[in-house]
Amino acid sequence: MNCGGKNRINIDQRQITNLNTDKPVWIFAKEDTPRLSYTCSVFFDNRFRIVTSRDVFEVCEGPRINYSDDVIGGVCRIVPHGLLSEKQVSRQAVVCFDWDAQKVFFKTEGDIPFDIFAAAFYLLSRYEEYLPHEKDKYGRYAHTNSLAYREGFLNQPLVNTWMELFYRHLRSVFPAVSFPRSLHRFCFLPTYDVDIAYSYLGQPVWKNVAGFFLDLVKGKTEKLIERGNVYSGKQPDPFDTFSWLDALHAEHRLQPLYFLLTILKRGAYDKNLPAASRELQRLYRGLADRYATGLHPSWQSGTDTDLLVKEKKTLETVTGRRIITSRNHYLRFNLPQDYRRLTDAGITADHSMAYGTVNGFRASYALPYHWYDLEKETVTPLVIHPFCFMEACSFFEQGYNAAQAREELQYYHDTVKKVNGLFITLFHNHFLTEQPEWVQWRDMYADFLRRNFRIAD
Repeated sequence: MNCGGKNRINIDQRQITNLNTDKPVWIFAKEDTPRLSYTCSVFFDNRFRIVTSRDVFEVCEGPRINYSDDVIGGVCRIVPHGLLSEKQVSRQAVVCFDWDAQKVFFKTEGDIPFDIFAAAFYLLSRYEEYLPHEKDKYGRYAHTNSLAYREGFLNQPLVNTWMELFYRHLRSVFPAVSFPRSLHRFCFLPTYDVDIAYSYLGQPVWKNVAGFFLDLVKGKTEKLIERGNVYSGKQPDPFDTFSWLDALHAEHRLQPLYFLLTILKRGAYDKNLPAASRELQRLYRGLADRYATGLHPSWQSGTDTDLLVKEKKTLETVTGRRIITSRNHYLRFNLPQDYRRLTDAGITADHSMAYGTVNGFRASYALPYHWYDLEKETVTPLVIHPFCFMEACSFFEQGYNAAQAREELQYYHDTVKKVNGLFITLFHNHFLTEQPEWVQWRDMYADFLRRNFRIAD
């Protein structure tokens, strides 16, 4: 992770700067509900208090928010939409309109013309994903169902922007209190999914023999030479880009996070070397010795809880490290069952919150936050780390070349930096090779890092 200059932090540490005041933000509400308390914790961390007595609220000192239908002078007023008082999931009437050049919804009549808390909760909780919806070909929630896609703000961390505007409004109402511009600072976390560690190295003999003859039949001379050079030790495996990445991380003082696919049962979507492979174990131990690592649960463990637990324990044995972080293979998960399974397996940080079909902000947010289980109406220990850019989406789904992807990557970097968010990217080791079809992507990534994270001499 890179938080600018020489600052380095642990991957799960949120960069919180407390409000420059000894007094909390006081919030008056007719009812202190789990949904309201959760949303306020996102907005103000632990520097808030909810009171249900108007008499108590009126004598509180410091910044105050009236979250009710009552009219109280001298405070910031947000009129509730009603969503945060409900205890069930039901289809909501969502009509978007513009406020301060931003899309908003849940219109009410307060100092801010919409219920910012309810709207943020709707997006962060992934409320719409609990409603009946179409799934894509991989059984995932399709991005075309989402409000963000339909209303054209999928490429924006809209909740972060709302929060920045809201803090500005609070500073105007309470000028004596020194609110910071933001409660966070920009950080960058490069992450990698190791779906296929090696192209040739460590593969079963039958597979390499079959590949040799297939290349021969198809006249793929370059592949034949490459395969022979790898096995004769004349060149490294083309997918072995890890030393090159090591050099990039050292050059830019980055602390990456690797997600390691640990195969116990080979399947159509699980094509990595088996967990018992000596080459794979050597690689995984080396990565875990240098960097933070997490589990990349296989496609098959996506519906097999016992297999998920076995994969996690196997990776812990191989690396000698406790595994508490994960990102699902193919970003395949459905709420709430799959997040519950991760929690039950001992995972406390998940990095799956993005779409596998398009880049953007699935939760309209660019900071880590706790998952709220809507069916149980409770905040969970699982911390969600949303990411917004995956090179595979750019190439396979959006049809971009390396130059177009470079522009998209820069856009997301600049957008997240503008709201002081956590910019998380996803690349694959086998996308960053020197093979002719991929070398432009390798060069694009290196150029992006050098332009944005160059360390001054």
